[in-house]
Amino acid sequence: MIRLNKYIANCGICSRRKADEYIESGKVKINGETVTELGRQIDENLDEVTVQGKKISLKVENVYIMLNKPKGYITTNNEQFNRPSTKDLIKEKVRVFPIGRLDMNTEGLLILTDDGEFANKLMHPKNKIEKTYIVDLKNKISSEQIKMLESGVDIGDYITKPAKVEILSDLQIKIIISEGKNRQIRRMCESVGAKLKGLKRIKIGNLELGDLKLGKYRFLTLDEVKNII
Repeated sequence: MIRLNKYIANCGICSRRKADEYIESGKVKINGETVTELGRQIDENLDEVTVQGKKISLKVENVYIMLNKPKGYITTNNEQFNRPSTKDLIKEKVRVFPIGRLDMNTEGLLILTDDGEFANKLMHPKNKIEKTYIVDLKNKISSEQIKMLESGVDIGDYITKPAKVEILSDLQIKIIISEGKNRQIRRMCESVGAKLKGLKRIKIGNLELGDLKLGKYRFLTLDEVKNII
C-alpha cells in the first residue's frame, strides 16, 4: 500500500504538495470514484488512478533537466494567458514539471523533472537546500543593508531566516538562502531599500549552472541528481 499523493508523485505527474491540491479539488479518482480525502492509501498493483480524467501509471525511468531560464518566461505548466512558459523551451518528448519557481523576470537555474519524490525532497523546508543568486543593483548597497539581509528581514507576511551575503562589486552581490518564498530575493531587497536591477539563480544545493547558455538546457546525470542534496 502507498499514500495516494506519493503514488501520483511517483508517476511523474507533479510534486506531492501539488497532488494534494488535485485530490482536494476533486480531480483524482480511484477505480472511477472521486476521492478528496488526503492520506488515502492505494494498492499500486490493483487500483486504477486517474488525474484530471487521465489514467496514470508508474514510470520506469525518470528524467532530470537543467534549464538556464531567460527573462520573460513563467515557470508553470498550467498557463492560462498564453504567456511564454519554460515548457516551451524543452524540445524533448518528455512530460516534466519545474521544481519550484523563478518569477517571470528572473533568470537562471531551473530544474525540471517527472520525479515527484525528488521534487518533494528538493523543496521540503526540512532539507534546507541552499539556493544561490547573483543580484545586480541600481545603487550601491550599504554595510547596514547587508547586515539586515544577513539577520533576516520582514517581507510583509514572513520574516526571512538569516541569509549569506557576499559583495562582488559596488553594484553586485551574491545571496544564498535555504527558503523558497514567493519572489523572496526581490522582496528582501525591497525591504532593506536596495534597488534591484537584475536577478539570476546560479546554484541549487551542489548543482551549479556553469556555462550553460541562456535559454538552453541539458539532461542531468544520475551522479548529479544524487549529489544535489
